[in-house]
Amino acid sequence: MSFGDANNPYGSPKDSGQQPGQGYPQQQSGQGDYGYPQYQQQPGQPAYGYPAAPPVQGGYGGYPAPPAEMPGTVKAARIMLFVLGGFQVLGGILMMVASAWFADQFEDAVSSDPAFSAEDADTAASVGAGVMIVLGVIVLAFAAWAILTGVKFATGRGGVRVSAIVYASVVLLFSLVSLVGANVFALVSVVLGILIIVFCANKNGGHWFNRPRY
Repeated sequence: MSFGDANNPYGSPKDSGQQPGQGYPQQQSGQGDYGYPQYQQQPGQPAYGYPAAPPVQGGYGGYPAPPAEMPGTVKAARIMLFVLGGFQVLGGILMMVASAWFADQFEDAVSSDPAFSAEDADTAASVGAGVMIVLGVIVLAFAAWAILTGVKFATGRGGVRVSAIVYASVVLLFSLVSLVGANVFALVSVVLGILIIVFCANKNGGHWFNRPRY
């Protein structure tokens, strides 16, 4: 009985004289199923053979990454603005409230002089009260300038920085004039004004107020 041609690869291994497994190409070492090379994951290499993305330094698109939080010196300048603004609010309110007292003082001073009439004394009192009220309003305006500038430190850009520096410069100028007039309390505003200018104008201030917005 014949089981087929000996050269037939599908014939019986007994008749063909072949050992089991012959007639088919054997898989080579390192190859997976269907003859494709078998992938071996290296230690520390991510799955699927894709290299890990390198860490981004300095933000994306060539732009520097924004600071995570406000620098300490900028925070200090912000607090100083609030302190100066708070003192100016108190000063402005006191000046406006005390305008009546100053008016009485002016009236008494003028009425004590026989060269002035009672009508002149009333006019001097009204002018004195008006001057005190106007000065109080100006001081309150400066207080609002300082407080609003400090509030915008968190979201503001270069314009807020310029506003803080200009405000501190004006305060410093008036404080120096008051200091020359023997007002020792002006020394506090002199120091605070200098610090605000330095903290806003230095490198940390520049990085914070000129940080990119995404």
